[in-house]
Parts: sequence; structure tokens; C-alpha cells
Amino acid sequence: MAMSVGDKGEDAPMSEINTTPLVDIMLVLLIIFLITVPVVLETVNLKLPDVVFEPTTTKPENVLLSVRSGDTDGDGQPNPESTACEVYWGQTPVDSKVLLEKGQKKLEDLLAEIGGPENITEENFPEVHIRGDVNTPYQCIGGVIYTMQFAGFQKIGFISEPAPGSATLGRM
Repeated sequence: MAMSVGDKGEDAPMSEINTTPLVDIMLVLLIIFLITVPVVLETVNLKLPDVVFEPTTTKPENVLLSVRSGDTDGDGQPNPESTACEVYWGQTPVDSKVLLEKGQKKLEDLLAEIGGPENITEENFPEVHIRGDVNTPYQCIGGVIYTMQFAGFQKIGFISEPAPGSATLGRM
């Protein structure tokens, strides 16, 4: 801060610049950049979160789908290198065309049962629960998600198996 001392009169113009507002603005900007720069410089190293058990309420109208790689070597087990996909509606194997037809039929039956689209609520609208084998390629699961969304389902979730002993860790 500068102070004017001298023989100049009160009405004489000051030739010095007041730097206090400039310093205040610079300090605020410095603090903002110190806080935001570490957030911006985050790298893309990812570690997927550990699965914590969250109980799902299974309603009878929900659709349970299982997806795994196809059995291309004939041993009865899924082959992780296979590009073929096996999709099961409950326990019944289906292909993508049948999956779409069954999904649309399920929603049409629901609409007829509840009396039209105006009576749909979050509680009576079915969800799709997908159980995917750990070795299943993404294209298989992604195709099932796309097909079920195209059929009209709005909520699609994944069923996972939590690590042993992690059933309620962090939830209490």
C-alpha cells in the first residue's frame, strides 16, 4: 500500500496506481488454480471398485437374463475366445430376434394388464437383470443391453457376486 506524503495539496491527482485490488484478484486466482489443477491432471489409470453386496428386490415381473460366451469347442463349457454369445431368458436359450420379441411381448402384456401406458409407475414397470459370465466379451452383454432397451425396458441392471466376506462392509 502506498501512502501519499508531501507538500502536494489535497486536490492534486495521485500518480501512483493502487495495486491492492490487483493483488487480491491474483491471490484468488492462485487459490482457484491450486485447487482445480490437481483435479484436471488426473490420469486414466483405473481400478474398478470392489463389489459391495446390495440386495436387489426381485419382483416376479422382472426379466432375468444370463449371458456367456458360446461353446465353440464342444466341451459344454463357454469358450472365452469365442465371438458367439449365448443368452438365456431364465433357463431358456434365446437368440437376439427371440429376445427382442419376448421383451416386446412382456411389455405389451404388462400394458394390457395394468390398463395402458398412463398407469405405468416405477413400482410396476419390470426391470432387466443381467448376469454375465466373467469371461464374456463386451459385445455379447452390450448387444443384450441394446436389444432390451430397443424392446422398451428402461431399467437394466447387473447381478454380480460379491467377494467373500464383503456382504455388508461399508453399508453399516
